[in-house]
Amino acid sequence: MVQLSGVCIIGGGGRVGLPLGIALASRGLTVALYDINRAAVERINAGRLPFAEPGAAEPLAETVAAGRLRATTDPASVAGAEYVIVVVGTPVDEHLNPDLAAVPRALERCVGHLRDGQLIVLRSTVYPGVTALTEKMLAGRGVAADVAFCPERIAEGRAMTELFALPQIVAARTEAAAARAERLFRHLTPKIVRLEPEEAELAKLFTNSWRYIKFAAANQFWMMANDSGLDFARIRDAVAHDYPRAADLPMPGFAAGPCLFKDTMQLAAFNRNNFVLGHSAMLINEGLPLYLVARLEDRFDLAQRSVGILGMAFKAGSDDPRESLAYKLRKILLLKAKATLCTDPYVADERLRPLAEVVERADLLIIAAPHPEYARLRTKKPVIDMWGLTGRGVLV
Repeated sequence: MVQLSGVCIIGGGGRVGLPLGIALASRGLTVALYDINRAAVERINAGRLPFAEPGAAEPLAETVAAGRLRATTDPASVAGAEYVIVVVGTPVDEHLNPDLAAVPRALERCVGHLRDGQLIVLRSTVYPGVTALTEKMLAGRGVAADVAFCPERIAEGRAMTELFALPQIVAARTEAAAARAERLFRHLTPKIVRLEPEEAELAKLFTNSWRYIKFAAANQFWMMANDSGLDFARIRDAVAHDYPRAADLPMPGFAAGPCLFKDTMQLAAFNRNNFVLGHSAMLINEGLPLYLVARLEDRFDLAQRSVGILGMAFKAGSDDPRESLAYKLRKILLLKAKATLCTDPYVADERLRPLAEVVERADLLIIAAPHPEYARLRTKKPVIDMWGLTGRGVLV
């Protein structure tokens, strides 16, 4: 029997897999990162991050130099690993149906290199039942491996803190598999929470759907106040002031990114598309750019105005534009405004212009992503700030 050791992460060059690999390697494990993105693999092996993640650059360089972390495009890299961790995107399609085969498909690319005795850890957010589907697929291919579902729980920009600070959910069909997964993640945190696989699959979807619904509530409240000519920021500050039961009421803003909307729709599909709260949240959050433009049309003659969009990432301080509603806002304004100019200090996009140019050329400005740089913005032009970043209220 082949001697197994170390960790291989399938999808290890991405925003979830790479921080996990760095964290495990920094705790002394030998980690291989298998990814089909050759450019990301080359950057990682040169000791450089392919994307921004605070606190990750130094341990990446250190673990690569020490030989504990390497990246590869070779699927055979999974063959000698004791732990094979699957971290791949699990999107919904154009009809908002989940892709049940995303994780099994990733394993299929290297199934010929999998070995008996390995522990396969599913890390991606999955539709309930995908863990069982993976177990069935592996058994059908004659691979006698343990399977565990241990969902990632980090937020982009906080990975190198939260991987060590947050409890780790561990779920497996057998005690032996759960114990192996627990031993692996105890390299990162002593706080382990045990669940059954289907419980853990729902727990992850519940978490992201809850956040999406909470943001939708804040956005709906903002619209109500806004339509009445009242500043939601003043109301929220009063409600939350020394009042713990309202402390988690967010400010309004674009609820976007690659997870919250998608996972809310996965949960809806799981419940036979009977998820009134989730679908209502989608209508509110996805409709926010249209609402914002409608309000602007009430105040300005957009056809005669150049509009500057400040921030194209899906969240503050990020270089990740995936599923950003700032791009949806851009599409609407391309039809409505005289000109639309976009900028972002982090996002790489050839269509973007420097901040100074956008501020100079635009007649009005919209803060679409609350990057901290925009809090210091000084201009006499109208600034639409639904985030409350500039401290001047959020009435539009």
